[in-house]
Parts: sequence; structure tokens; C-alpha cells
Amino acid sequence: MTLAEIKNLLDADVVVGEEMLNMEVNTGFAADLMSDVLAFAKEGSILLTGLTNPLVVRTAETLDLRAIIFVRGKHPSPDAVKLAKEKNIPLLGTKFILFESCGRLFSAGMRGSIQKVGEAS
Repeated sequence: MTLAEIKNLLDADVVVGEEMLNMEVNTGFAADLMSDVLAFAKEGSILLTGLTNPLVVRTAETLDLRAIIFVRGKHPSPDAVKLAKEKNIPLLGTKFILFESCGRLFSAGMRGSIQKVGEAS
């Protein structure tokens, strides 16, 4: 699935990265605790979150996540936008809550990026 398809499914606005909408993404991870993202998200996933600070962008950079989707109509802070531009990490925003955003993506074929407990990486 491309970021453009994700944008359409979530009726999202692009904050940063309009030129990267053709990027392919196959897995997603959703959390508001960056410690959970660091512990469980897999490289190459998108991140859905309600957090809007630069730490979210730093976390995405650390894990080589493809993009960040802000849910619940939230907008990233100016510092987060600046950092995302520097790091070439697309930022999108949707009005949908986290649950509905994940459900829409799952119904369209996207799968989660978390490994099952007890499963080797």
C-alpha cells in the first residue's frame, strides 16, 4: 500500500512529505508510548500516534519508520515538523481516532508490525 492510498483511506492531510506519497508501506504500529514503539515496532512500518512532539520524529528516525500519522485531529508541533523535514519523514494527520484509523488500514490489507509474544525476531 502506498502513502497516497493511506492518505485516502484516512482522509488525511499531508503536513510534510507530499513528494513521498508513492512510498510503499506494508505494516503499521500504533501507540502513544514511545517506549512501546521502541520495544515492539518493526523497521519500515508507519506509526500512528496522538503524540505531537519531536520525540515522535526521533523515535521514527531511530527505528527507520516510513511515516508518522497523527490521529484525533492533532497537529505536530513546529519543532516536530522542522525535524521531520530535516530527516525526510512524512507526516500526515487524520481526524479519525486511533482505533478507527487502525481498523481502516487493517481492513484495506495492512498488517501490524509487532511480533507475537514468544516469537523470535
